[in-house]
Amino acid sequence: MGILLLLAGLMVYAGVIMGLSPWIGALPILAQAPVYLVLGTIWLLPLRRFLIWMETGRWG
Repeated sequence: MGILLLLAGLMVYAGVIMGLSPWIGALPILAQAPVYLVLGTIWLLPLRRFLIWMETGRWG
């Protein structure tokens, strides 16, 4: 169940990022790299408790 919820959440996040891609694509290449680097790692921050729950079965 946890993996399915994780995949669903990542698909929603990817959809949001794809919606931003015209704005990001208008930036110069050297500005796009840090934006995608931040967006590619920031999704982990809100998932910390969720990942702990998946591993231990306890929330928090």
